[in-house]
Amino acid sequence: MRFEDLIGGNAVFLAIAVFIILCIFLGVRIVPQSEKHVVERFGRLRAVLGPGINFIVPFLDRVAHKISILERQLPNALQDAITSDNVLVKVETSVFYRIIEPEKTVYRIRDVDGAIATTVAGIVRSEIGKMELDQVQSNRADLIGKVREQVAAMVDDWGIEVTRAEVLDVNLDEATRAAMLQQLNAERARRAHVTEAEGKKRAVELGADADLYAAEQQAKARRISAEAEAYATEVVAKAIKENGIEAAQYQVALKQVEALTAVGQGAGKQTVIVPAQALDAFGDAFKMLKGRA
Repeated sequence: MRFEDLIGGNAVFLAIAVFIILCIFLGVRIVPQSEKHVVERFGRLRAVLGPGINFIVPFLDRVAHKISILERQLPNALQDAITSDNVLVKVETSVFYRIIEPEKTVYRIRDVDGAIATTVAGIVRSEIGKMELDQVQSNRADLIGKVREQVAAMVDDWGIEVTRAEVLDVNLDEATRAAMLQQLNAERARRAHVTEAEGKKRAVELGADADLYAAEQQAKARRISAEAEAYATEVVAKAIKENGIEAAQYQVALKQVEALTAVGQGAGKQTVIVPAQALDAFGDAFKMLKGRA
């Protein structure tokens, strides 16, 4: 075999080896976990390659688009909106999304971020136009829910999933803000007056309750005293009924002795002048008391 034939045969073998290596290089595609690759054949969609090792036909198929499927955030956007009570507000929004069907995204929309931002702005203006300013401020959660729902429905044809749509802030112009501040101060003053009036009313009610309680206690005390006197009278009457006049005389004698004792114990009274008749009465009383003893 001539040297030229040997060199020619090696060249063909080398060319075949290079071609095989090139086919393997072009036919094997390793896709990262965070991406999806769109494959075209002669300019038309052929397949969408997921994460891992994939095989395509060399020289016929090519990877036309490498799409990241990571969640993305649009830049915060400000848009003007007018409420149903004709108040101009500036709404700041933020949107998070991710591409789930890249074959729709690359062939149906050119500027994904711009399209989503425009869609969100239109939906926010529409929803705020249905609400009054107080509702916008107090029902922000409902507004966010409606915006997220409508945005998700409108971008579905683009192969996009809206994961979050937030209304970050609702700003007012200076004139409206000053008017609202004035209204807030007036409301605070009204509440203060109402609280003060309610406090005075409560104080009067408590005072009346205290007077009523005192009157009830006094009446109760008088009733108890009257019942005690009635009971004592009943006891005396019963004793007179059972023992006759002797019991009555005994009670009178007892009172006379108590009175004499009280007079004798008075301050500065060492000598007591008593009429003769009183002495006789006291003597009778002492006799009766002695007899009782």
